[in-house]
Amino acid sequence: MSGYLLKNCAAVITDDGSGPVVRRNVDLLTEGPAIRAIGENLEGEALPEGTTVQDATGWFVYPGLVNTHHHFFQCFVRNRADLDWTKLSVIEWLDRIYPVFSQLNEACFYHSSLTAMAELIKHGCTTAFDHQYNFPRHAGKRLIDRQFEAADLLGMRFHAGRGGNTLPKSEGSTIPDEMLETTDEFINDCARLIDSYHDARPFSMRQVVVAPCQPVNAYRETFVESVALARDRGVMLHTHVGEGESPVIQARHGLRTVDYLEEIGFAGPDTFYAHCWELTHDELRRMAASGTGVSHCPEPVYLVGAEVTDIPAMAAFGVRIGLGCDGAASNDNSNLMHSLHSAYMLQCLAASTRAHPVPPPVEFLRYGTSGGASLLGRSDIGRLAPGMAADLFAIDTRRMDYVGTRHDPLSLIPRVGIGMATDMTMINGRIVWANGEFPGLDEAKLAADAEAALATVNF
Repeated sequence: MSGYLLKNCAAVITDDGSGPVVRRNVDLLTEGPAIRAIGENLEGEALPEGTTVQDATGWFVYPGLVNTHHHFFQCFVRNRADLDWTKLSVIEWLDRIYPVFSQLNEACFYHSSLTAMAELIKHGCTTAFDHQYNFPRHAGKRLIDRQFEAADLLGMRFHAGRGGNTLPKSEGSTIPDEMLETTDEFINDCARLIDSYHDARPFSMRQVVVAPCQPVNAYRETFVESVALARDRGVMLHTHVGEGESPVIQARHGLRTVDYLEEIGFAGPDTFYAHCWELTHDELRRMAASGTGVSHCPEPVYLVGAEVTDIPAMAAFGVRIGLGCDGAASNDNSNLMHSLHSAYMLQCLAASTRAHPVPPPVEFLRYGTSGGASLLGRSDIGRLAPGMAADLFAIDTRRMDYVGTRHDPLSLIPRVGIGMATDMTMINGRIVWANGEFPGLDEAKLAADAEAALATVNF
C-alpha cells in the first residue's frame, strides 16, 4: 500500500478520543486510507513500500473538517443583490427564492455540487454532508447520483442527505408545486439510494441519510415513514428544526417542533437537526437525553438576523454539536474553516446574554471535527490517531499571517481565523489539494463548465 510520511511537522493536532492535544516536532505516517503512526523520527523506521516523504517543516497538521449541513445547489444563487435578505422579509424572500430553485436542471445540480465541494476541500473539509431537498420534476430523480459522481471526481468523502418536500403550498408550505413529491416518491428514492450507494464499512466514502426537508413543508406521514426506513436500513436521520417554525407546528399539530418529532420517533443518537436557534433550555435538555445532535450553522446569523444559537447551553447540557456551512441562500461561501471562526466569535459577542460561559476556542475546533463525525455516526474520522482515516489538512505557518499565533495551534482557527486555502488537504490517504491545485484536474475548466451550466437557467 502506498502512503505518505509528513516529516518534521511543526505541530500535529492529535486526539486519542479524550480531546485534541498538540504534539510538536513530530512525523505523521499514512498507509493506504489510514494513519499508521504519529511520532518522532519515523523515517528511521522501516517505511511501507511506496511511501512518499514530504517535508512538512513549519506545517500545522489538523484533522479534516466535517461539514454537517449544506445545500450545494444553492451555490448558483450566490452574491445576488435581488435576493438580499436585508431588503426582503422572510416570507418575501421564500416566495422569491423557491421559484428560482425550481428552475435548476440536472447539470446545475452536478456543477453546483462540484463548486461547493471544491471550496470545502480547499479550506480543509474532508467529509461533507449535503441536504439536497430540491427535486424539480423536470430535473429527474438522479440528482444525488450526480452528486456522488462529483464527489468521486474530487475525492470528497460524501454523505448524501436525500431531502424532500411533500406538503403543497395550498396547505401551508412554502414550496412551489414543481418541487413537490409524494411521500411514496420520496421514500422509494431514499431506499434506491441506500441500496445503490450506502456503505457502512470503515473508511466508507459514500453514505446516505434520510432527510425530509423540514416539518413545515412535509406531511406527518413523510416523517413517520422516514423513521421506519432509516431504522430498518440502519442509516441516519436529519431535518431542519428550530428556525422559527415551532409556532406553526404547534398551530397545526398542538406541539412545538421538538415534541412533535419526538412523538414520531424522529429523535435519538441516529438523528441530528440543523440550526435549533429558537429552542428552549428544556427542549435542549431533552435532546441531550435522547442523544439527538445539532448541526450549528453560524454564518446565516449575519444575513438572516436571527438570534445567536445558544451553544453554551447546548454544551452545558451535553447536546452533541457539529458545524455546517448551510446553503448559499443564507451563506455565500462554502468555507467551513471560516464557520469555525464565526461560530466562536458570535458566541463571544452574545456572551453577556447567556446563562452559561462560552466554551473555549478548542471546543469549536472539536465541533468542526470529531463533533461532526459523531453527528454522522462515524467513529473512523474526525481525529488524528493511529488507525483513524487519513483525513487531514496542513497549514504552512512560516508566513507573516501567523507571527505571534503559533504558540497555540488549538485556538488558531476559531480565534484568529485563516484567510487562505490550505497548503494540502488529504482525504482517505489521498492528496486531493496541494500547492494551489487539484492534482490531475483542470480547475479553470471545471469553473468554466460550471458557469456554462449556470447560464442555461434564466433566473
